[in-house]
Amino acid sequence: MNAVVELSDAHVVHRARSGGLFTRDRVYALTGADLAVAPGETVGVVGESGCGKSTLAKVLVGVERPTTGTVSFRGRDLWSMPPAERRAAVGAGTGMIFQDPSTALNRRLPVRRILRDPLDVHDRGTRKEREQRVRELMALVGLPRALADALPGQLSGGQRQRVAIARALALDPDLVVADEPTSALDVSVRAQILNLLLDLKERLGLALVFVSHDIQTVRRMSDRVITMYLGRIVEECPAGQVTDQARHPYTRALFSATPCLLNPVNPIQLDGPVPSATRPPSGCPFRTRCWRADDGCATVMPGLATAPTPGHRYRCHHPLTSSTP
Repeated sequence: MNAVVELSDAHVVHRARSGGLFTRDRVYALTGADLAVAPGETVGVVGESGCGKSTLAKVLVGVERPTTGTVSFRGRDLWSMPPAERRAAVGAGTGMIFQDPSTALNRRLPVRRILRDPLDVHDRGTRKEREQRVRELMALVGLPRALADALPGQLSGGQRQRVAIARALALDPDLVVADEPTSALDVSVRAQILNLLLDLKERLGLALVFVSHDIQTVRRMSDRVITMYLGRIVEECPAGQVTDQARHPYTRALFSATPCLLNPVNPIQLDGPVPSATRPPSGCPFRTRCWRADDGCATVMPGLATAPTPGHRYRCHHPLTSSTP
């Protein structure tokens, strides 16, 4: 099955101002990313803050152009398209749900206008058809029709995120990227929004990329889990096996650190902070915090290895097994 979106050796390097007025350090936000998202698949992305999750999300939806590498959308190189064609392809074919709905929505526009804007920009249907589509979108995400003329500031956090989800779905995209979609919400509301996303994914056949710090939620939501560390994808693993079959020490440490009543495991403590993205360690980027690292890890970047389970790949010189601590 052809991928909706595919990254091939994608790198993103930013220039950040350092100590001097005229000097800028290179920030390696994304390094050598290879990823394909199939139609109807949910890919979860996990990792600590600053590991490149949001950069990956922006590259997938065409918001950020990779410094090198390619992004293929529906089989075509996104950044070789003429600008107008690229905007039309990305605008109509992808949707993005941001972390904080209070800042993602224009607070001066009513819900009706927020949801109609994508239809207006892409000239979808007549005015009457657009108004009908707005009503359909509100019903789709469980918003009462009476809120159509409400401003975002008059809505609860959960209602604002429902508006943001409806806006992302306005043009029937093939791919939706949700970047920490529940982290700004109250705990009582998070489950409602997550269940809504799961329901919409099944009903609409969406390809969904779900970025979150909530490790167990990612496992529950996803078909496949991507672990990122210091701008690199270090492991891809089927979601059902990630807790006890992950091969990379970092993945195992992440999933051991969150409570799970059904299959409790001893938490693995990681020493020290994440290294700077401006001066990443030589060799394996995780070696400075890894309890299995040796001198070889400091000199050679691990190649991509394949586990016996289909769809399971990792980068580690000393991979774990289900029985290793």
